[in-house]
Amino acid sequence: MEHTQSWNPPADSGIEIEFVAANGLTFEVAIAGPKDAKKLALCLHGFPELHYSWRHQMPVLADMGYRVWAPNMRGYGATTRPEGIDAYRVSTLAQDVAALIDASGAEEVTLIAHDWGAIVAWYFAITKLRPLARLIICNVPHPLCAQREIKHWHQLKKSWYIFFFQLPWLPEKLLGRNKARGIGELFKQTSCNPQNFPEEAAQIYGTAARQPGALTAMFNYYRALLRRSDNEKLGDGTVDVPTLILWGEQDVAIDIRCLDGTGEYVRDLTEKRYPHASHWVQQDIPDEVNTALREWLGHPRLHPALG
Repeated sequence: MEHTQSWNPPADSGIEIEFVAANGLTFEVAIAGPKDAKKLALCLHGFPELHYSWRHQMPVLADMGYRVWAPNMRGYGATTRPEGIDAYRVSTLAQDVAALIDASGAEEVTLIAHDWGAIVAWYFAITKLRPLARLIICNVPHPLCAQREIKHWHQLKKSWYIFFFQLPWLPEKLLGRNKARGIGELFKQTSCNPQNFPEEAAQIYGTAARQPGALTAMFNYYRALLRRSDNEKLGDGTVDVPTLILWGEQDVAIDIRCLDGTGEYVRDLTEKRYPHASHWVQQDIPDEVNTALREWLGHPRLHPALG
């Protein structure tokens, strides 16, 4: 079976695209770093993104000695697109992550995630599907903090789109107009640094979103979130691994108060807030995010072997 890549990385980026079989699907994965590295940095994108959203971080992580995998999550890009809402529940998405880790053969895993990828990453870390060395979350709250804040108007009004996405066919029709141009433009319109979202980025995101069935798959994440809840599996929500949260405060979708109380669930927590960055933090201020990654991942106390 032939696969058409959703992104062709520049030749000098050190990033290649491979197709990886995992959990009964075929994932389109952007890969960088030493092929024999035992440390894996697994980067999970959000809505309506792609592995492409980690283009600024992958070379930095590779330079730090990580084997870096950034998969297009199920339904996105050239990754398999299962049909039906049940295929996109959080517990199933977390099994994808476990299967990708198994396929990598890595001995140590750092999970780095944004938006929907971060929803899955929180669930993965809480339920301990596989051991993690570190967890890095971009602009998504701990699920129990999110459940608390969605009951308040300041967050509920920002979450209007989640309820809109529950409708049949209408979200696909509206966001699919003009060859899904609105998907590509969304980043520039809601970022703090629109110059970091050039026309090339809009085209890559838009082209992927207008593939047959892609928008329905993307919306099915939200449909499953409300209709196929896995919240009962979160228990007390404890996260045992060292966790770094990077947060752009100019987030149109998530209120900053969602961060309150995170330390009640995360035993080793570092938070870094950026007042001048948007929801798309790792693309909006890539240099600052890369600096944070270098500093935090390089800190000796975070290395289990060093205590």
